[in-house]
Amino acid sequence: MPDPTFRELDRFFSEYPQTKSFDLLLPDINGMLRGVRATRDEMPGIFGEGTYMSASTMLLDSRGMLPKGLSIGLSDGDPDYACIPVAGTLAPMPWTPRPMGQCLLQMMDDSGRPYPYDSRYVLQRVLERFRELNLTPVVALELEFYLLDNREPLTPAPRAARIAGTSLVQTAAQLHSLDKLHELDAFLDDVETACRAQNVPMGKAMSEGSPGQIEINLHHVADAEKACDHALLLRRLVRAVALRHGMAATFMAKPFTDLDGSGMHIHFSLLDAEGRNVFAGKPPAGQPEAYAPALRHAIGGLLATMSETQALLAPNANSYRRLGPSSFVSCARTWGTNHRQVAIRIPPSDHANVRLEHRPAGADCNPYLVLAAVLAGAHHGITKCIEPPAMVQEGQVLEPEGQSAVYWEGALAQFRYAQVLPDYLGAGFCAAYTQCRELEAAEFRAQVPDLDYAWYLGNI
Repeated sequence: MPDPTFRELDRFFSEYPQTKSFDLLLPDINGMLRGVRATRDEMPGIFGEGTYMSASTMLLDSRGMLPKGLSIGLSDGDPDYACIPVAGTLAPMPWTPRPMGQCLLQMMDDSGRPYPYDSRYVLQRVLERFRELNLTPVVALELEFYLLDNREPLTPAPRAARIAGTSLVQTAAQLHSLDKLHELDAFLDDVETACRAQNVPMGKAMSEGSPGQIEINLHHVADAEKACDHALLLRRLVRAVALRHGMAATFMAKPFTDLDGSGMHIHFSLLDAEGRNVFAGKPPAGQPEAYAPALRHAIGGLLATMSETQALLAPNANSYRRLGPSSFVSCARTWGTNHRQVAIRIPPSDHANVRLEHRPAGADCNPYLVLAAVLAGAHHGITKCIEPPAMVQEGQVLEPEGQSAVYWEGALAQFRYAQVLPDYLGAGFCAAYTQCRELEAAEFRAQVPDLDYAWYLGNI
């Protein structure tokens, strides 16, 4: 609820007295940040009572428009609801030329309850299930993205590193190249500075498998909501800092046909009431599947709900260009230890810090909804004692596998008829999400792209 004592606001003004205006940020159903800009003088009222925004803000499509034919937001008169500051998210924006601050918001309905279509609330519903079991998810997210040359090309182009001593660009991927990172020292320094200012726990940065592609890891936190906040704030600040350095950045799932896609990998474990990791313990070499029951059952639930979650893990038309058996993106019901071609991977660790890594989600997803779906699947598996199929062994060669859904409409159909997720995410939310995305998918399909002209116009 709003902070009537203004402690957080007073501390901020004491540390950053020159701040004149604030961006107030509300994540919509797509994980895109909408919002308003407020003056310094308005902030005490906002921290006391919130600020009002239209309910339809939550349900906008990828272009920031209300989907044509959507019943919500039209038949109900599109009411305004109070949006309250999220505690602990008031922070400076160090990339702006004048002193500014920002704060995340959560929408409440007219009864003072969280708005059911707010993706933060969807995650909160799932976390309540874990509290009933006295379990706390510990979560870390990894995000991949591309830096682009911002020279107004006709088509987007990845920013490739230069070959030393020349003006030639490096066309090879140079995975884990430190030279590529050194070229970006100034950019990465400013990203790190912005992360520190906004309490985003930035970890390792590395050059990924394509020119211009970078991965940034975030540290584990025992607060799933904050982990998602960190992911959204990282996406925002990376894009902003890139522009200040004469580049652009994109978290599209598949911005280039012949280059790797960008994902969001989720690492998580579960702590009991005494702070012990219930996934802990590694099996003997002769029994590779003999992990702790909680870990096996969590994986069983995740794989059992894989097809239901696809529409959240890959939320846009472009998302499905990233999926395929020739990539390190599996949507099949596979799991294994230290193997990147499975959907659920158990990374190397010591006995006490065993965790699982969920790999299918794209970097374009809504982190709150994806984590809600992932945790729902894990909770379903743990409470129903679902055993996973046989695991993939380390080093095992996999044949090209079938996907649970390889196109957008198919994934949305599976979500529409989901059996498990509505109980966790809310049946009303699931219906609204389905309608929003189906309307956008239909409109996307109705467009005639330039590719149609290139392939057909001169020949038919």
